[in-house]
Amino acid sequence: MTGGGPLLEVRGLVHHYRAGAGLLGGGVTVRAVDGVDLDVGRGEIVGLVGESGSGKTTLGRAILRLVEPTAGTVRFDGIDVLALRSRELRALRRRMQVIFQDPSAALNPMMRVGSLVGEPLAIHGLARGRERRRRVLALLEEVGLDPALVDRRPGELSGGQRQRVMIARALAVRPEFVVCDEPVASLDVSVQAQVINLLVELQRRHGIAYLFIAHDLALVGHLCDRVAVMYLGRIVETGPAGELLAGPAHPYTRALLAAVPPPDPALARGRTAPLPGDLPSPVDVPPGCRFHPRCPFAEERCRREEPALVPRGPGRFVACHLADRLPPADVSLPRPAKSDAGGPGGESRP
Repeated sequence: MTGGGPLLEVRGLVHHYRAGAGLLGGGVTVRAVDGVDLDVGRGEIVGLVGESGSGKTTLGRAILRLVEPTAGTVRFDGIDVLALRSRELRALRRRMQVIFQDPSAALNPMMRVGSLVGEPLAIHGLARGRERRRRVLALLEEVGLDPALVDRRPGELSGGQRQRVMIARALAVRPEFVVCDEPVASLDVSVQAQVINLLVELQRRHGIAYLFIAHDLALVGHLCDRVAVMYLGRIVETGPAGELLAGPAHPYTRALLAAVPPPDPALARGRTAPLPGDLPSPVDVPPGCRFHPRCPFAEERCRREEPALVPRGPGRFVACHLADRLPPADVSLPRPAKSDAGGPGGESRP
């Protein structure tokens, strides 16, 4: 499939799994991802935000089939990802890669940098011998690493250097789509900006599409073309980043924005209160709107009927019975204008 359609189309994606089961069965069902629709356009950066435990990482892994979805469809460039056999899936993974949150856990401590970065080239038969080493050295330079590090092991590198090795490894096969699973969460603040700038530069240079998973709304607002907000396994709001963060429609999105410290403490007066309580367990999902136990606007209908994700303006989708009746949001996160090297912007679907 070519043309203007989305590169990635996710419809009704579900991933449930059993936890606590023993040899005799038992255990409970965890509804980690519970019916997600999501599009990512070619060369687009889509941010996926929500509290820890909302299902963001599981969604990213299910899209790539690092965990097997329970139901739904994932289409990549028109290919039914969930119908592929092992050999076909391996070939497709040359086009779909992932950057994990913790490089210390993701990189084999016994392998050297050259082997870690060159391994994808070997798996996909793209280069061997001297040509593989030449390409590895070029990749290290591209991500801002000294090629002299090629024979080091991960334990001899800093956190920022290890994350750059992860990025080089993901880019080795020149993918079209990368799941970035909180790629700077484990780094010092001083290093985070360097890695984010690197990811942006590589995205612009190669036209890669990112699904950028994060909990930092300020970062997502600066980086992404569109934002999807996830709560307890479902997408509750999505739309162009600038519009959504300047005028959030869902009470959960408003609460997330209220938790972002304003640059001037005086601006915090009178803002929406931070979220009360904790995220419910995905083992025991509340009936109706799953956000209603924490929502200051909840009505009886919210406790009985789960809202669908419906259009609310061009490129905007919201899952809230009360979205059209809520008072204007008293929080926002204005986004700096992106340069013309940014992605293509919103799609017609969430």
